[in-house]
Amino acid sequence: MSKSQKELAFLRDLTVTKDWTERFTQLADKQLKLPKKGKLLYFNAGTLSHALELREKLKKDVELTCVFESKELQVISEAKAKVIKADVKFGKLDKLESESFDETLADLTFVRPDKLGEVLDEIVYLTKKGGKVYFFLPTAGSFGEIFSYLWETFLDINLVEKSVEIERLLTEVPTVSQVEELATNAGFKEVLSETGKEVFEYDSGKDFIASTLVVDFLFPAWLDFLSDKERKQALKKLAQIIDDEHDKLTFQFSVKATFVEGMKG
Repeated sequence: MSKSQKELAFLRDLTVTKDWTERFTQLADKQLKLPKKGKLLYFNAGTLSHALELREKLKKDVELTCVFESKELQVISEAKAKVIKADVKFGKLDKLESESFDETLADLTFVRPDKLGEVLDEIVYLTKKGGKVYFFLPTAGSFGEIFSYLWETFLDINLVEKSVEIERLLTEVPTVSQVEELATNAGFKEVLSETGKEVFEYDSGKDFIASTLVVDFLFPAWLDFLSDKERKQALKKLAQIIDDEHDKLTFQFSVKATFVEGMKG
């Protein structure tokens, strides 16, 4: 049964920020050049954890504004900020004006690949000309181990006709060069990128398919072409195949975490 946006926001704060988002923000922190003044936008600020860390590092002359993927995430974030009296502003995308911010940082880790260009256009729209733009996301070379087992799973449960969707999932994760091209097309100049490998490890196939990141965030987006019955059947078989082939060894999958920076031309 799919979870509500409120439940997903709670789970995002409880486990996904630590298990997933921090892998990317740690890479970002190594590359990010914090502004000394002006207006900074955090686009898709999750449940505010990284934004609050940045607020501690930022000068008082920097105004930090955060926007969110859902109103439920914003509710959690506003509550966090209120408790510690954080100097953070909260905005709504449809209320923000063009070129409102001197710099923008964006978490695009859950943006579907086919929406990436559209989101980059929106980010550029909100950033002043000459302003720095930073974002992070997974790129090609990510999730390969999962897609390989999903392919085998589909063959085993007679979903051969839908196995082409696995190839689509594999090929639509953009390469670094494709991301850089999308950024350039959106209006970025002087585009640079940095990539690191992150490994996710699970004790068993059953633990893997039961993890919040996988069952509530990755698979709903990846396997939306399956019926509920087919999805349950596929996940059960996937866990079995992983456990049979790994024989009490842990299961790992890797992600190419990529940080991109540029300037609005």
